[in-house]
Parts: sequence; structure tokens; C-alpha cells
Amino acid sequence: MPHRVVVLALDGLLPFELGIPQRIFGRTLATESDGRDRKLYDVVTCSVRPPGPVRTDADFSVLVEQGPEALATADTVVVPASYELGPVFEEGRLTEELAAALALVRPGTRMVSICTGSYVLAAAGYLDGRPATTHWSSADHFQRTFPQVRVDPDVLFIDDGDVLTSAGVAAGIDLCLHLVRRDHGTAVANEIARRTVVPPHRDGGQAQYIHRPVPEPQFATTTAARTWALARLERPILLRDMAEQEAMSVRTFTRRFREEVGISPGQWLTQQRVERARQLLESTDLSIDQVARDAGFGTATSLRQHLQAALGVPPTVYRRTFRSSADTVR
Repeated sequence: MPHRVVVLALDGLLPFELGIPQRIFGRTLATESDGRDRKLYDVVTCSVRPPGPVRTDADFSVLVEQGPEALATADTVVVPASYELGPVFEEGRLTEELAAALALVRPGTRMVSICTGSYVLAAAGYLDGRPATTHWSSADHFQRTFPQVRVDPDVLFIDDGDVLTSAGVAAGIDLCLHLVRRDHGTAVANEIARRTVVPPHRDGGQAQYIHRPVPEPQFATTTAARTWALARLERPILLRDMAEQEAMSVRTFTRRFREEVGISPGQWLTQQRVERARQLLESTDLSIDQVARDAGFGTATSLRQHLQAALGVPPTVYRRTFRSSADTVR
């Protein structure tokens, strides 16, 4: 049976965010041996009330055809943002209507929020003592309202196992693609990203989207250095080599890189090498030693350490988990 994703539509919702789960999960298909397509996810939308119109923040409403009872059928619940959260936003507590709806969610269901949908998860207690994120402009208010939550305002999303939260708006796409990647592997997520015409993985975090003074023209970008590095990940890459691609000093390049990408050049290189290793593990029969060399980690020991730190599993387990899905799913 397809994995059932139930999207909870609340009054004041943002139409763009409401459509993200359907666009990402609803287009994920597996090709059977007889050539027929099979859906990997079943996406439905519900309201906290009986079927009917739900207000949006635009000049139209959406007609939601399922009530809260759909939440009891969910394998994953997604809560997009709303501009009419009322006491959830102002006092950190659920309304009776919303509490009754969430009480229908089965134990063990995966809970996901997009943008300020995190307020709903926090008010319901799902985020107590756990790391979470939300839109950067609401992060301080979110932390004051829910001091028991460990708020990280700099990341695009946080995966804490059965509870996942994303930053604002388009970060919901990043999170949904991450879930496809987690469920079915990198190759599948990359194909969905191509069909959606978005990058399969964005570098850095929210820091690159927070307003700051426009940099001096001569220090405007580190794009050439990143492009140069991506073309030679299998080779040793020094910080000064990247700085030379932009004709900058190491100090200036490091500062500018962090402003643009949200993390240091070293952290970014490790992320790219982990991603390269994942692709090779899923799509080739190369030995672990060769994957380590081609991804730029040098040795299998280094690859194991970095993959364990980033994904929580060693290379052999990762390949065994995702290789079959990558071969059969598009």
C-alpha cells in the first residue's frame, strides 16, 4: 500500500505551502516489472471541521473534502503554515477543535511541519525537548512561546526521526524532497526535483536569506569557487585554492562564503562529498574504497566516519537500504 500522507489545512493557510506535499509526494511513482506505474504515496487533505471551505491568506478559499477523521489513517501528517493560528501562535495552546483533531493521530505517525506549522506541533507537545526550526522571522517568538523546544533558526529543516520541521515557504520543498530521499533514496528524490525544476539539495541554511547590507561589488559572489570545487571533489581542495578562484584573500573568501552559503567552506565541502558518496553508493557497484576515493574522502575509514556522522549509518548499510529502490523507482 502507498504511504499515506495527510495534509492538515487550517484557516488562514498559505496556498503555496498547502500544495507542496501533493506536488512532491503525489508525483513519486515506482515502475513495476510489467512497466506499470505504482504510487509510492497517497496524499489527501483534511480540515479540523467536516468537509467544506477553508480560508486562505489569499482572496479565495479551498474546498476540503475530508474532515479530521482522515488524520487517523495517516502514516505521515503534514501541517503547513497558517496566518490564523490564534491562541496557538499567541499563547502556545491548541484550540479545542484542533486538539480534538490531533487526538485522532495514531501513535508512531510521522509528524511534519512547514514554516510556522511548527507552532501547531509545539503546542501539541510533539517538539518538547527536541530540536526544531521555523521561519527565521518567527524564530525568536517561537522560542519565547515554547522554551522547552530547542530552536535552530539557521537551518532549512530538521529531521529528528519521527518529527520533522522546516523553515519558511520553499524550505517545505527541501523537507519533502528530503523525506522522499529518506524513504526511497537519492536517485528517486533527484528525479522528483528535476520534474519540479528545483535543486535536489540546497546548500546552507536560512542565514543566506536573511536581509543584510549588500556586499561590495568586488566581493559579490563565491559561485565560481563552488563550481570549481564541485568539478574536482575527488582531489584534495585547500581553502586557499578556493579563494584563488575568486581572487580573494582566504580571510575575505571565508567571510563571504559564510555570508552567502550559511556555513564554512570546509563544512560545505564535506556536505558535497557526502552527497557524491550517496549517489555512487546508490547508482554504482564501485567498492567502498573506490567510492571513498571518488567522493574525495580518500579512505574507506574516512568515508565511514563522515557517512555515520551525517546519516547515522555506514556505507554498506546505506547501499543495502537504498540500492534496490534506486533501481526500480522513478
